[in-house]
Amino acid sequence: MSYFYWIAGGLLALAWSSRLIGAAIGMPKVADVARPEWDRGPRPEPRLSIIVPARNEEESIAASLQQLLALDYSNYEVIAVDDRSTDRTGEILDRIAETAHERLKVVHVETLPSGWLGKTHAMWTASQQASGEWLLFTDADVLFKPDSVRRVLAYAEAEPADHVVLFPRMIMRRAGERMMIAFFQTLFVFGHRPWKVADSKTQDHMGVGAFNLVRRRAYEAVGTYKALRFEVLDDMKLGKVVKTSGFAQRNVFGEDLISIHWAKGAMGIVDNLTKNFFAIMSFQWPRAIASCVALVFLNLMPFAGVWLAHGWARIPYAIALFSMFAIYWGMSRRSSIPPYYFLLHPISTALFTYTMLRSTLLTLWQGGVIWRGTKYPLDELRRGLV
Repeated sequence: MSYFYWIAGGLLALAWSSRLIGAAIGMPKVADVARPEWDRGPRPEPRLSIIVPARNEEESIAASLQQLLALDYSNYEVIAVDDRSTDRTGEILDRIAETAHERLKVVHVETLPSGWLGKTHAMWTASQQASGEWLLFTDADVLFKPDSVRRVLAYAEAEPADHVVLFPRMIMRRAGERMMIAFFQTLFVFGHRPWKVADSKTQDHMGVGAFNLVRRRAYEAVGTYKALRFEVLDDMKLGKVVKTSGFAQRNVFGEDLISIHWAKGAMGIVDNLTKNFFAIMSFQWPRAIASCVALVFLNLMPFAGVWLAHGWARIPYAIALFSMFAIYWGMSRRSSIPPYYFLLHPISTALFTYTMLRSTLLTLWQGGVIWRGTKYPLDELRRGLV
């Protein structure tokens, strides 16, 4: 048994400490466009098309669009897509368009063609009508500061980059939201290595639904959203196809240049992720089960091992816990989540494991994913994977 504790502890210490060292060296290299040097615009100003898909978003769409229409950038258009909404979304869009002159174009989608997800079809439809050299895909509940787009475009043109992801500031109103988002960010740092995205020699890629800015020529070269028409994880997969096609990809910080309230409470985040987690596993249940085992080992075993092991065998578990806490501390410098939320890491581990199992079982039970009132069959989702 002592050999087991030493081997398990060694693996955990190596995994967490190596990721901590990588983040400590790499994260400072990720640009922050909220800094004073990026308080400028590109010259000349390239044409930008901002695409906002919306289905049953009557609570948030007005605030989001009003901020988009107040950007301090002159050469842009907003294309909002009412994707078969059954609430007042379409009515609100039309009312705002009446006072937005030619800045806002509203597209109403009445029916969904076969072989498409609603969101990917909405974004593809809008992109077909876009006039911009740059396309910005965002969500209907994202809040934009006036200088957000100007700063990111200045950065994109200066690099130059073909795809830029701006990380949003997460609005968190409850302790459960902070706990879950802190855990999510920790796994994000562990699994996606944001500091490696700009390195063309790595496979690390990025995509965020709140802010995917892509140069039109790159978007068309990778096959547009038509190539991702049945991808549940369309935002990350857009980043993947852009990166693997050899285009320059960047992700940047921006403080509160854009912000979003993702969900209400811990269980709201569980509900939001239930749609995605089995898709992350490519809809393969053995892979989902293996991921649950890995999730528990990686995140719970350091806490258990430091108590169960004896003598010097506790040291590697302590190293893993210290590394984990240091990542929490580093993330707290860019968010409103205090580092002591590290103490709730075991609870969030249990909830994320539950979410993975729930997503897997629910998708298999339903024979597909039900998203915004539309059911997408599992066999079609598997065929549509990129």
